[in-house]
Amino acid sequence: MEDQLTSFTELLQSRLPDVAIEASLEHGALIVVVPREQIVRVLTFLRDDPEMLFKQLVDVSGVDFPERAPRFDVVYQLLSFRHNQRLRVKVRTDENMPVPSVTGVFSSAGWFEREVWDMYGVLFSGHPDLRRILTDYGFDGHPQRKDFPLTGYVELRYDVEQKRVVYEPVKLNQAYRSFDFLSPWEGPEYALPGDEKATGTK
Repeated sequence: MEDQLTSFTELLQSRLPDVAIEASLEHGALIVVVPREQIVRVLTFLRDDPEMLFKQLVDVSGVDFPERAPRFDVVYQLLSFRHNQRLRVKVRTDENMPVPSVTGVFSSAGWFEREVWDMYGVLFSGHPDLRRILTDYGFDGHPQRKDFPLTGYVELRYDVEQKRVVYEPVKLNQAYRSFDFLSPWEGPEYALPGDEKATGTK
């Protein structure tokens, strides 16, 4: 398996010599990092080349590395039925540098790219309909970023008097902030029926 994945790397580098490719083999999977502006060309080659035939785009996802510049990875998971192999292709970007949309190569990328935009704020140039897909249209921020607050910025509820959903700033009740930190393994301080069997008392 490793030999086949290594041969994929060599083939990629020989067929696309002008594309800077970083390849590594991790946990039995080939991971290829390519320049952001070359992603359409690389995925087209991987799909169409008879020795590759990665015809299935399984997923497009984002990864946030806030301490790194550029901070985001966009990860494309490919599958070749012919070779029974998976391939992971990555590009690096930030919130200001759009990644070329690959919807012209894989039509299934449309919703995947919308999800990455919604969750991470990564822009995709040339996308036919780039808008939020999991959050509301007026949602503030991108919830999968590591600097996004766990509570969010607003909460919504249905207001019976107004007969509509209303948005309000997040308010945490103090009751939910206090914990007794009693371990369930410490047990109660009172005796339970059956405890006399363990202590030998009656």
